[in-house]
Amino acid sequence: MFQGGEAATTTSSHLPLHPSHLPPPTMLLSLTLTTLLLLLLPSTLAAGLYTTHSPVLQLDGTTYHSLIASSNHTAIVEFYAPWCGHCKNLAPAYEKAAKSLSGLAKVGAVNCDAEENKPFCGSMGVQGFPTLKIVRPGKKAGRPVVEDYQGPRSAKGIVEAVVEKIPNHVRRLKDGDYQGWLEEGEGPKAILFSDKGSVSALLKAIAVDFLGSISVAQMRDKERQAVQVFNVDKFPTLVLLPGDGKDPIHYDGEMKKEAMVAFLSQAAPPNPDPAPKEKKKKSTKSSTTDKSKASRASSTFSKASAADESSKSQSAKASQTAETLEDEPIPTATTNPDILPEEEGESTERPIRLPDPAPPIPTLSDELSLQHKCLNSKAGTCILSLLPNTDDTSSSQAITSLSEIHHKHAQASRPLFPFYALPASNPLTTALRSALSLEANTLALIATNGKRSWYRLYTPPNPTSFSQVEIENWIDAIRMGDLSKSALPEHLIPAAEELPPLPAAAEAEAEAEPIKIDLSDPETLRKVMSGEGTGPGGVQFEMEEVGDGEYERIVREARERAEAREAREAREAEGRRKGEEAAKGEARGASQASYAAAAAGHEPVAESLLVEEHDEL
Repeated sequence: MFQGGEAATTTSSHLPLHPSHLPPPTMLLSLTLTTLLLLLLPSTLAAGLYTTHSPVLQLDGTTYHSLIASSNHTAIVEFYAPWCGHCKNLAPAYEKAAKSLSGLAKVGAVNCDAEENKPFCGSMGVQGFPTLKIVRPGKKAGRPVVEDYQGPRSAKGIVEAVVEKIPNHVRRLKDGDYQGWLEEGEGPKAILFSDKGSVSALLKAIAVDFLGSISVAQMRDKERQAVQVFNVDKFPTLVLLPGDGKDPIHYDGEMKKEAMVAFLSQAAPPNPDPAPKEKKKKSTKSSTTDKSKASRASSTFSKASAADESSKSQSAKASQTAETLEDEPIPTATTNPDILPEEEGESTERPIRLPDPAPPIPTLSDELSLQHKCLNSKAGTCILSLLPNTDDTSSSQAITSLSEIHHKHAQASRPLFPFYALPASNPLTTALRSALSLEANTLALIATNGKRSWYRLYTPPNPTSFSQVEIENWIDAIRMGDLSKSALPEHLIPAAEELPPLPAAAEAEAEAEPIKIDLSDPETLRKVMSGEGTGPGGVQFEMEEVGDGEYERIVREARERAEAREAREAREAEGRRKGEEAAKGEARGASQASYAAAAAGHEPVAESLLVEEHDEL
């Protein structure tokens, strides 16, 4: 008997083979193909699910930081294993999403089954396959905001979620404030005139490409003054203002990103993506620490990965469910701007400066406080969060999002509507739900305006989605007047003068007396209306929505008052100038008389009289 392959081969080489002992040719061909497939199988698995020709970027720890974390663009990254059945099922939809997002956002994937990627996957909190994470730019370069994608595993769901996270650097302008925007800086600018109210993902992506080099804005077709000034006769129309006194240039090509970027590049080149950074040396101590962390992350991930594979590829949910700032794992050269240069062989790291926490929005727990603030015949626009009886994830997310939005605008000294939380115990919360036909025990977000008797209901993409980006887009649409209004029932809006005064405790918490601002100056008015104005000490203005005709009347009257004031000041200045000249003439005459008298009497002339025209010196 043969004792193994090697012995079998040796013995067979000494025995003559009869043709009848050979396998048939078809069997030889089958064996050859099977052998080739087995030889190729390891390299196929090593290559992962996506080929080099796939629209999905194939990433590892290093390329993730250079292409994703350091980019100004939003991205979605899949963490997968080639043996995972769910990952294989997702691959076609994921590639389809990558094609749809081409030029708008980045779509990448990391093969966590590769040994070199296991430390990185572990550091990203991956515990199951596939895990999808949306990565969007943070406040610091190279420190993005990372959050789990928990939506449907379809191309449509992925595209919609990523588009919602594209940062919006596009200014929304009206006839009353576009002139002020044109005067901001001397660099090139671009305006898209559109018949749509919302900003498209395409224009957001272009604004990201030219961030810091070309200011991008959008105006509606109803802004007739600007439409006429720039000779716009069709919508959409992209107008480039090159700056330096050059005439505006109209774009006449297709609304495709590549062509539009090429058109705008004649004024300024797009930003490199990612922006180049200076590399800094990493200390031995820091490297050792990072390797230790990576080793622990790799060990933890390997255990989770092994458990995942042994359970027939059953993917578990990733542990990271809230937005977090991603910790940087083992870069070859640190990109952390807080690392100081090495001195005498040691590196010093500055303390981490955490951003100021956003204070929670105020709560109106009684009926009278809500009426005084928002529901009366003189109240402006308010954003109200109607809380359910029991606290849930949606309520916490909505309150957090509203707090972050209001805090961001407060830090930037931009005016915004007041935000309030209404607990279920407030009687008016129940009355609002009943009058507006809102479900009893679910979170509802509404905007109200008592003076104009309207409300607008926030409709999330899905019942539990109250993210900061989505709510901020809704608020921006309210501010620009792009959303339809519904009538607020009259019985909810009492006359302001008929309301009883607030109790003493509530009076103590009332807002400070408004700061009086002189709006007769058009520039001051422009800043206030465009959200740039603040009062002494950073006090914000609460702006009330006005119609286009009313707004133009206010601007016209302010300009007339300013012109009258300038004319009055000019007349007063001219009067003062003439008075000063007359006084000097009298002084000069008296000086000459004194000099003549002194000369006749041979008295010395006072030096002060000779230099009287230079007495200021």
